Amino acid sequence: MSAASPLLLDEGQRALLAGEHGPLPRRLMRLLLRLGELYGARRLVPVASAQIAGVSYKSLGDPGLGFLEDLAASGARVRVTASLNPSGVDPERAEELGFPADFAAKQARILAAYARLGVLCSATCAPYQAGLLPRFGEHLAWAESSAVAYANAVLGARTNREGGPSALAAALCGCTPEHGLHLDEARRPSHRVRVEAELRSTADFGALGVWVGRRVGAGVPWLEGLCEPGPDALKALGAAMAASGAVAMYHVPGVTPEACLHSPAGLPELRVGRAELEATYAELTCEGEPELLVTGCPHASLAEIAALSRRLAGRRLTRPLWVCTSASTREAARRLGLAAPIEAAGARLLADTCVVVAPLERMGFRTTAVDSGKAACYLPGLCGQRVLFRPLEELLEEHLR
Repeated sequence: MSAASPLLLDEGQRALLAGEHGPLPRRLMRLLLRLGELYGARRLVPVASAQIAGVSYKSLGDPGLGFLEDLAASGARVRVTASLNPSGVDPERAEELGFPADFAAKQARILAAYARLGVLCSATCAPYQAGLLPRFGEHLAWAESSAVAYANAVLGARTNREGGPSALAAALCGCTPEHGLHLDEARRPSHRVRVEAELRSTADFGALGVWVGRRVGAGVPWLEGLCEPGPDALKALGAAMAASGAVAMYHVPGVTPEACLHSPAGLPELRVGRAELEATYAELTCEGEPELLVTGCPHASLAEIAALSRRLAGRRLTRPLWVCTSASTREAARRLGLAAPIEAAGARLLADTCVVVAPLERMGFRTTAVDSGKAACYLPGLCGQRVLFRPLEELLEEHLR
């Protein structure tokens, strides 16, 4: 591909494509242009931030590690604020919790390579909880499916679900092709979902998300009947719809900011009640006793950690509990005195990782209990786990003394 392009480029983008900033930025611009042509984009739009997938050594392996170290050695640097998806290890607790030493060492090299590229090594699936909060209408290049759903639906920012290479290219070039959810027409609702059940827990929102995602695929559901869901409920809902289907945008009338721009009239209609939610729990739950309890998929907020701290105060767990969150949220929990009751109960606050991308099978775990629809969808295939999917309140009561 020559410096000429069928897409409209600004002066800075043309300079990158012409090789004025070196051969690597030119190659990455060519990648973005190919993607733009494939999807029928008319131009590349500047992005306010990027969130990069392809972080865990479990998914990258040695080829990915080598590529990142070569990229970092080239002198390339990101042009916009960029953060990372969770890695496969909590570096602070790797030895304590029995993460394989070889895995942890290579994971550290991956993070070091990203740091040399200028990426903020805040490895979280919820960057909006860790300081990377986009404004309404801003264009982004985010890769994590649950973060993409939250950014589009709850915050009103605009991003497609980027692949690891395209998010990295966008971070290094500062732009992304304008197609899909960057455009108004792709953000219109495709299905009307009438929720006819009381949602009693965050896990219920996850079960609803699994049910809806399986039925709407990559659609944009309009969900009515939800009773003022808060940020953590919406986080769980979007994550599960993205994991079970490919939902990257949804509307909740009276809650999400773009719902008022649309109407569900004439859309295909779905109805979901308590029976459908219970059936979803049953489909994702195996028989047996868990060896590990996990919450924080997506990463737990400070509010969720505070509620857990109150619940565990003065109690003791009979099973290990991992609470996954960002490093900044864990530090805040420690400073506020929220971490101490959790740790005293036998649980552990983990940062920068998620069980979905951790080497659980190498650590001897075979059965894991979760309160996350997203984790329940992913753990069997990615980590070889038998899963128990239940509300956290039920899991805790069964394993507290």
